[in-house]
Amino acid sequence: MKDTMTDTKVERLSFKEMCEKFDVTPRTLRYYEYIELLEPEKEGRTRWYTPREVARMTLIMRGRRFGFSLEELRQWLLIYDEQGSEAQNRAWVQNATAQLDVLDKQIADLKDARADLEKLRDDVAKSLK
Repeated sequence: MKDTMTDTKVERLSFKEMCEKFDVTPRTLRYYEYIELLEPEKEGRTRWYTPREVARMTLIMRGRRFGFSLEELRQWLLIYDEQGSEAQNRAWVQNATAQLDVLDKQIADLKDARADLEKLRDDVAKSLK
């Protein structure tokens, strides 16, 4: 009889592969581990990243793109570990709603800045004629 545990190989990424997959520096990856966003398996000095860590890194990268702080992301991931996915999803909806407000304000500020810059450029260009 075959041992199904040994037949099933869990895909793990090396430290270098993880950096390449997410286009991050080794320093960034080590920092995420230091602040407990990631917990790779360790064999001696070698770090191995399981599908769980790859999924967490995907969420971290997406969250950073949306403007969330690392502490907000750490708290959000902790909710999953302690309370499960439903509580995590509820927190996500609440945090996403707040972050959308932040992004809307940033967009409005950028539009104002762009309009001011365009007007100033046009005024200066007219004075050169």
